[in-house]
Amino acid sequence: MMQRRVFLAGSVVLVAAPLVGRAQQPGKVYRIGFMTAGADAPGPLLAAFRQGLSELGYIDGQNLIIEWRFAEGR
Repeated sequence: MMQRRVFLAGSVVLVAAPLVGRAQQPGKVYRIGFMTAGADAPGPLLAAFRQGLSELGYIDGQNLIIEWRFAEGR
C-alpha cells in the first residue's frame, strides 16, 4: 500500500511540473529604435516621448526596450 502512495505522489509531481513552467512565460517585449542627429543629451521631447509610452502601459525595461542612437552632428 505504501509503494502505491509513493508512486501516485511522484506521478502527480511529474504531471504538474510542465504546467508550472508554462505559467511563467514572459509577455512580448517590444523594441523601439530612436535615432537623432543631435548629441546624446535627452531633452524634453524625449522625456515626453517616454511619458507618453508609460501612460499607454509601456514601461522601459519591462515590456519595452528603447535603443537610443545619436549621430552627434555627423
